[in-house]
Amino acid sequence: MNNTIEVENLTKYYGDLLAVDHISFEVRQGEVFGFLGPNGAGKTTTQRMLTTLLEPTAGRIVIQGHDLAHDAYPVKRRMGLVPEESNVYTELTAWGNLMFTARLYRVPRQQREQRARELLETFGLWEKRDVKVEDFSKGMRRRLSIAMAIIHKPALLFLDEPTPGLDAQSARAIRDLIRQMQAEGTTIFLTTHQIEEASLLCDRVAIINHGQIAAIDTPEQLKRASERVQSVEVALAPSGTAPGEALAALPGVTTQVKMGDKWRLYTDDPSALLPQVIDYARSEELRVISLSTLGPSLEDVFLEITGQQVGTVRHEAQANDQRGKRGGRR
Repeated sequence: MNNTIEVENLTKYYGDLLAVDHISFEVRQGEVFGFLGPNGAGKTTTQRMLTTLLEPTAGRIVIQGHDLAHDAYPVKRRMGLVPEESNVYTELTAWGNLMFTARLYRVPRQQREQRARELLETFGLWEKRDVKVEDFSKGMRRRLSIAMAIIHKPALLFLDEPTPGLDAQSARAIRDLIRQMQAEGTTIFLTTHQIEEASLLCDRVAIINHGQIAAIDTPEQLKRASERVQSVEVALAPSGTAPGEALAALPGVTTQVKMGDKWRLYTDDPSALLPQVIDYARSEELRVISLSTLGPSLEDVFLEITGQQVGTVRHEAQANDQRGKRGGRR
C-alpha cells in the first residue's frame, strides 16, 4: 500500500524543551489517521511540522513523494488545513471567504463558484452566503473554515480538533464530510482528544505521549491488546440511590466510575463480579435496570497507555478545550 506521509525520526526542541522526540510513522493513502494524546503530548507541534508551519529540529518528512525540507511547494498546493481556531476572515462574507481561498489555490473561476455553492449547501450556509462572518456563530465559522480548506479538493487534509464545542448538527455534518472525502480518496490526518470521534472515524490511531509515539494500530486492535481493561456496567433503580462506594467495595473492583445513570466497575474478572452485583442489588432492594459486561474502549486504552486514571479523560478533554481557546500549545 502506498504511503501519503512518511515521517522518520522527527524531532522538535523549544530551547531545552523536547516537544517531539524522534518519532517515526506512516500514513497510508486514503485512510483517516487519528493522532491522539493528552495536553502537551506534542500533537499540534507534530501537525505544524507536517504542514510546513514549523521547522523541525531534526528528522525527515516525505509527503506524496516530496521531501518537505527541499520540495514543499507541490505538497502545499494539494494540502488542506483546518487549524483548531477557525481561520476565517470576519470582515468578508461566507462567499467572499471561499472565493478568496479558491483564488489562492488557483481554482478556475467557473469551478470555484460551483464548488463554493456545493460546500455552502452541504454545510447549511447557502442562505448566509452574503452575510459577513463577524455575525456567524462558532459552529458556522467552523463549517466555513472547513469549506475553505477543501474548496480545491485537496488530496491530503489536516484537521486539528474539528468538532469540540460545536452543536450536534454541525459536528455530525463534519463527520459525514470526513467519511465522504475518504470515500473519494482523500487522506485525512485527524488530530484530536475526542476519543469516541477517533474510534468512529479512524482506520488507524497513533497515541503520542511526552513527545513519543506510544502505540499505533487500528482502534479494534488497540482494544484487543488491552483486554485486561474490562468492566461491568450496571444501572439500578430507584435512580436516586448513590451506591458508588458500596459497588467500589465489591471484591475484584479496581475502579468505579459513574457514567450518566449507570455505574461502570472495572475488574480483571467480569464473570466473577456479575453475581456479586446482583447479590448487592437484592440485599439493598434495588432493581437492576441493565447489567452488561464490556471489553476495553479506545478511551480505556488511551488512559492506560498515557498513565491516566480511568474516568479522567473527559475532564482532560474539557481542560484541553479551555486551554485551546486561550491559544495553548499542545
